[in-house]
Amino acid sequence: MQAGFLAGAVLGAAVTVLGRRAERSARRGLIDWKAAARQAADRVRNAPGTLDPFELQRAAPVYAAAMAEIVPALSHALDAELPGVVERSGVVDRETWVHANVSTFAGLMGKVEAELIEQVLPPGAGLVKSTMAIANRMITTRQCGYLLGFLGQRVLGQYDLALLSAESAPGRLLFVDENIRRTAVALDVPLNPFRTWIALHETTHAFEFEAHPWLRPYLAARLERQLRSLSSGVSTMSREALGRLGRTLRGEGDGEHWMEGLMTPDQRREFREIQAVMSLLEGFSDYIMDEVGQDLVPDVELISERFHARRGQRTGFERAMMRLTGMDLKMEQYRKGEEFVAAVAKARGSEALRALWLGPETLPSPGEIDLPSSWLARVLPKP
Repeated sequence: MQAGFLAGAVLGAAVTVLGRRAERSARRGLIDWKAAARQAADRVRNAPGTLDPFELQRAAPVYAAAMAEIVPALSHALDAELPGVVERSGVVDRETWVHANVSTFAGLMGKVEAELIEQVLPPGAGLVKSTMAIANRMITTRQCGYLLGFLGQRVLGQYDLALLSAESAPGRLLFVDENIRRTAVALDVPLNPFRTWIALHETTHAFEFEAHPWLRPYLAARLERQLRSLSSGVSTMSREALGRLGRTLRGEGDGEHWMEGLMTPDQRREFREIQAVMSLLEGFSDYIMDEVGQDLVPDVELISERFHARRGQRTGFERAMMRLTGMDLKMEQYRKGEEFVAAVAKARGSEALRALWLGPETLPSPGEIDLPSSWLARVLPKP
């Protein structure tokens, strides 16, 4: 009996020590971003269409020449100067894009990570909960690595802007030429005009933020408020909400996106307001790339037609991935936003395009995105 008590005491002490060590390990973070970056980099490094650094360097002057034409044309069309954008643009490979976006994702998670850890792993949680948290981190890390590898093979260009960073540094224009080349081949369109067309889209995003200093802090505040609101209720997520998630992913939902199914009414309202702004950002860029592109991009009608047709021709796997990750919302933003911008431009021309960016009060609401005439009646009522 004495031996048994001694063995039990030793085992209990060992479990306590292991539990404390496991808890310290679990508190290092919900995601191992370095591991996620390595996994994603391995995927994109071995993907079809990878170029050596020399080929990428050869592409850089092509984009520089395109930007030299795009910036003045865009400044003239939108009556706004865009200083410094050309100097902050460059050609990158997929792996560089991955590492740039790991930093962005980690920064977003960092805003709420401490609060999330406290919910799932309170102090003194013990060995079992800590071990489960470590296992969850391994799974989530692999998921993030897979997602970044998936996107890294598809993103063509990006206006890289850290919305929630402490410093208000200007954004960078990144062109993922490996993906741009593969897409041009898949669409059977001329490469250099396609490069210019993509560059025009991303430069329009630079115009949206850099010509309107109020937009970045406005959107950042909304995003951070939404993140904190969503993270505060993770530990109390109801079975009903999880059931709605399962039904939606199986295609049995009522038209509501699965992300909305996990939200409270107030969170859902905030989410839809942010989505309206994102629709405007993406739709405005799509509209401008076609309008201004008429004078800059040879075969712009052909490129636009084939590119937009391709958006609707995705494999079942791609559609599933986009729905699971919320990327399907981005595709919807392109469509609804461009229809909205085209409608207000047709009705009131350049006056309406300028009015879109006067301030937060002139941004379209979710209902106005679907009904442009209501935005016109509110912001630009006829005498």
